[in-house]
Amino acid sequence: MIRQCLVIMQRELLYMWRDKSLRNILLVGPLLALLLMAGVYSSQRIENISTALVDLDRSSASRQVITDLKNSQNLQVVAYFDTFSQLEESIKRGEVIVGVVIPENYGKDIALQRQTKVAVMIDGMNMAYATNASSAVLTVTRTLGAQVGIQTLIAKGIQANQAQEAYQSIAFPEEAWFNPTANYAYFLVLAFALNVWQQCCTLASCMTIIGENGRRSWYQIRTSGISLFKLFFCKSLVHISILLLTVLPVYFLAFVVFKLPLACGWSSFLLFTLIFILALHGLGTMMSSLSPNAVNASRYGMIIALPSFLLSGFTWPLQAMPLWLQHVVWFFPQTWFFQGVSFLTFKNPGWGFMSHYFLALGLMAVLFYSVAALRLMVSDFPHKG
Repeated sequence: MIRQCLVIMQRELLYMWRDKSLRNILLVGPLLALLLMAGVYSSQRIENISTALVDLDRSSASRQVITDLKNSQNLQVVAYFDTFSQLEESIKRGEVIVGVVIPENYGKDIALQRQTKVAVMIDGMNMAYATNASSAVLTVTRTLGAQVGIQTLIAKGIQANQAQEAYQSIAFPEEAWFNPTANYAYFLVLAFALNVWQQCCTLASCMTIIGENGRRSWYQIRTSGISLFKLFFCKSLVHISILLLTVLPVYFLAFVVFKLPLACGWSSFLLFTLIFILALHGLGTMMSSLSPNAVNASRYGMIIALPSFLLSGFTWPLQAMPLWLQHVVWFFPQTWFFQGVSFLTFKNPGWGFMSHYFLALGLMAVLFYSVAALRLMVSDFPHKG
């Protein structure tokens, strides 16, 4: 029996290796995705956001605003314009992301303790740019507001230290946890690479059953007396092993070479990956059993694999999705996997929290394999003729 299983596994390895396109997809796809994502997010943060200024006041107070903007860590003043229309045209052409217009009489209004407004325009076409630019500008405006407020109190006869204490009586210190530097590479590189990997895994898994159709060797297997259970168990064992092996180089590059965070231990992370592979392979096997041919099996698999990352709540919070969709996405193993990867890499909340992620993926694997087995039992697979 063991020898028979080894022969089946050797046969499946040979078939997968001879399939050049599948071999390249599994071996090259995830690694290439990781390297590309690492290159894209190599700067780790969005800094030096191009900023243009329009100073209609040209006073010492307006020059102080310009100085504070130029000293901002994430803003880079690249242009000065004389009119608002020039600034508007520059933003339209994508030359600058942030535009700041200091109004006339700005210095005079500040001196007379009048309310004044400094117009800030931010190009919202790219939300990553817009969010970072808004945060950078907000930091500068908070500082300027505090300075003006303190100067106003001093002008009213309040001592400088008392004025400063009045503005600092309530402090709101910001403390970012788990990713304190807001590093984009930590957040996105591994996830995008694993997204490509899970798509490749889905394609390979969809061939578990339907891939036997059309092979001339099928009749040899049929006449040899090998049971369907033994055949597909051995095939699945090979597939699962290969899917796990293909992700190991990705993890090595991510955590060892690129030093991405891994809060949990290697054993927990690899076990979680293995459980996900079982669920994903089970899903592909089910698609394979329900499909009339290999082309449709691949189509069904990719219909699920392609949008699953978007629906997993990794790039867009689940809480911001429609309520009905929040319930639907948990039927995808990818949602449990990418949510779990976030917790394991950044927080490691412990087994008490993560156990239901392991359990959910395990139950999905059992369900998917069971459906595939029932389908084989009631169908005439492999198709005769």
